Amino acid sequence: MTAQRFSAFSILRHGLSGRAWPRQWRRATLNDAYDIIIVGGGGHGLATAYNLARYHGVRKIAVIEKGWIGGGNTGRNTTIVRANYMVDGNYQFFHHALGLWPKLASELNYNVMFSPRGMIGIAHSLDAMDAYARRVNVMHLNGQSARLLDAGEVRKTLPYLNYSPDARFPVVGGILQQRAGTARHDAVVWGYARSASDLGVDIVEGCEVIGFLRDAAGICGVETTGGPVRAGKVLLATAGHTSLVARYAGLQLPMESHVLQAFVTEGLKPMINHVLSWSGGHFYISQSDKGGLVFGSDMDGYNSYAQRGGLGVARHAAAAAVSLIPSLAKVRLLRSWGGVVDQTMDGSPLMGPTEVNGLWLNAGWCYGGFKAIPASGECAAHMLATGQLHPLAAAFTPGRFATGHELDEEGTGPFPHLH
Repeated sequence: MTAQRFSAFSILRHGLSGRAWPRQWRRATLNDAYDIIIVGGGGHGLATAYNLARYHGVRKIAVIEKGWIGGGNTGRNTTIVRANYMVDGNYQFFHHALGLWPKLASELNYNVMFSPRGMIGIAHSLDAMDAYARRVNVMHLNGQSARLLDAGEVRKTLPYLNYSPDARFPVVGGILQQRAGTARHDAVVWGYARSASDLGVDIVEGCEVIGFLRDAAGICGVETTGGPVRAGKVLLATAGHTSLVARYAGLQLPMESHVLQAFVTEGLKPMINHVLSWSGGHFYISQSDKGGLVFGSDMDGYNSYAQRGGLGVARHAAAAAVSLIPSLAKVRLLRSWGGVVDQTMDGSPLMGPTEVNGLWLNAGWCYGGFKAIPASGECAAHMLATGQLHPLAAAFTPGRFATGHELDEEGTGPFPHLH
């Protein structure tokens, strides 16, 4: 099946035809053997498969997903794309990732609805402004664009915030990264699935990996609910379930699984034109193209593999929203959902070979994996095709914990739930 080439004319023509839209990727079944098997059909796994097929000429690839495409973390996040990192190793990677987003729709011939609307962090104290000034300086030194906003600029740009003299969190300024924004989360994973399938990648949904095949050299395939499948290399890209799958190979990874909730309100008229975050607490919000306000807050703080969270975090997120924007007090919450995030011990990703030969990792993306997808796929594909770490992801090697080269962006130490 060759994917239909999308254009404004083709969409209009098909819409007027009255015909149903065809499947966007093949309904594949497993073969006996592949060159590379990717466990996990989320954004990272599919982006890796696409880059392997398109740029490295690998055709015998299977992506094995126990659920359905778009049912995992890629479809369960708040869609924010940014690159405001400061630690060496992180800022190079995420700066590159942000640069790939404006070209992604053209690359995939699929509208991922990337909107570089800008992201504003709101400062509520002079200490927060000092921290933002440091971040701007580091970003400028590394070729990224950002600037400080004084209180007047924030008020002119965001007139709906709480500027009352007795506000719990007074607005004293902010930081703007204009290139940041949002993208349609499920469109991203659908676009990669469509393009990878068109290049010959087998995407097998509803199939769970339940073990690994071994020979004298190491991992040589996977055991699945559809039977054994052999492969030259196996990549784990299963987000919050990576540690569970890795146990089949006898590995204990330096990560924990936590629930991160997201919320969306009823549709409203255009109101919030940027992505907002605040220094008074962990809270972020934007407005979708359908008008709903999409926001999130802290993780629930306990280990879980459930795709739902507790009411305590929901209450905290709602309180933060109303503290920042009082006019939201009577807006109705439409729905909420949870993603299972793979929090590492330093809050930064894991990419590289494991201590078991033949088994590779693309995991540990914590609460910010969505924005990394294009660069993650590029770097992981390079790693699998060449056997060498991509220079942009060299700092993400799992072995960094043994040598003390952690990438602790938050500075909170080995406590995954705090990163």
